[in-house]
Amino acid sequence: MMTGSHVGSAAVTSRANDEVVLGVDTHKDAHVAVVLSGTGVLLETCSFPTTAASYQQMIAWARSFATLKVAGVEGTGSYGAGLSRALRAAGVHVIEVNRPDRAARRRRGKTDAVDAESAARAVLSGEAAALAKTGDGPVEDIRVLKVAKDSAVKARVQAINQLKAILVSSDPALREQLSTLNTRQLVQRCAGLEDGVGSATVVYVLQLLARRIQSLAGEITALQQRITTVVTATAPQLMEVTGIGPDAAATLLVTAGDNPHRLTTEAAFAALCGVSPVEASSGKTHRLRLNRGGDRQANAALFRAVLIRLRWHPPTREYLQRRTVEGRTKREVIRCLKRYLARTIYKIIVASQRPSPS
Repeated sequence: MMTGSHVGSAAVTSRANDEVVLGVDTHKDAHVAVVLSGTGVLLETCSFPTTAASYQQMIAWARSFATLKVAGVEGTGSYGAGLSRALRAAGVHVIEVNRPDRAARRRRGKTDAVDAESAARAVLSGEAAALAKTGDGPVEDIRVLKVAKDSAVKARVQAINQLKAILVSSDPALREQLSTLNTRQLVQRCAGLEDGVGSATVVYVLQLLARRIQSLAGEITALQQRITTVVTATAPQLMEVTGIGPDAAATLLVTAGDNPHRLTTEAAFAALCGVSPVEASSGKTHRLRLNRGGDRQANAALFRAVLIRLRWHPPTREYLQRRTVEGRTKREVIRCLKRYLARTIYKIIVASQRPSPS
C-alpha cells in the first residue's frame, strides 16, 4: 500500500498550474516519488511498492494534481526500469537523472524523499534533460545476452586459473604428464583423467574444473552466436566497419540504446562514449583534456577498433603518418581517431533504428 505526506495548501496551489513534474528515487522494493508544481512548489511525497499495479497508482496519483508530461527517474536501467516502461506507456517522457553530487548531499542530507525531490528539480531546472533508454527492443536483448556472455567468460578464466594453480602443487608425476600441454589440450586431458594417476581428491577436482570449463565454453559459443545474429539484424552496416566485430558492435549498440535518436547529435554520442575532449582552459591558456567520463566499455571498444584500423586500414595509417609529421603523438592521434570513429558509428546506428514513439 502506498504511503504519503501532504504539504499544507499545496493541493490548492497545484490547481493553478498547467503541469506538474514527477521525481522518483528508485529502490528494489519501493519507489519514493514527489510531485512539484510548474513553479517548483513541493506538492506531495509518496512511497509505492515496485509492482505493476503500483506503477499505475503512482501515475494516477501524479496526474491528480495536474497534467503530467515529464518525470525524472533515478536508475532507469536498473531498479527503475519497470517504472520507466510504465511511464512511457502512459505517454510520459522519462528523463534519466543522476544521483546528487556529494557536496549537495552534505548540504541537504540524505533521504529517499530528498533524492526524489532533487530528481524532480533537476528536470524542472533543465539540469537533467536526457531521455532515458527505452529498454524494450532488440538492443535490450543484446544487453542481456552480453551480460550472460561476459559473466561466462569471467567464470571460464577463473576456472582455468584455478585448474592450473592446483596442478602447480599436485603430484610431480601428474604435473609432469600435463606440463607440456596448451590450455585447450590441458582441459581436454583433465576432463578425462582416470583414477590412480594421483591423489583421488586432486583428480576429482581437476575433472570437475575441466568439465566446468568445457560447459562454459559451450555457453560462450552459443551466446556469441545469438549476439551476432541479433546485432546483424539490428544494425548490419555496423559489422562492415573495419575494426568493429560482433562484441564491439554489441557494446556500442547497448551504449546507444533502443532509442538512439534521444542523442540529438553525434557529439552527444561521443560524449556518452567518453571520446569527446573536455575544455580545460584558464586565463591565457587554451587547451583540451582527456575525457575520463562516459561509458568505459564503449570507450574500450572504440580503442580496440582503432588499434585494428591502424594495422589493417590504409586511410587510418595514412592519417597517423600525417598527424605524426605535424607533431602529434600516437596517443593523441588515437584519441582523434576514436572521436572520428564514434561519428561514423553514430550515423550508422541512428540510420539503422527507427525512432522510438516515446
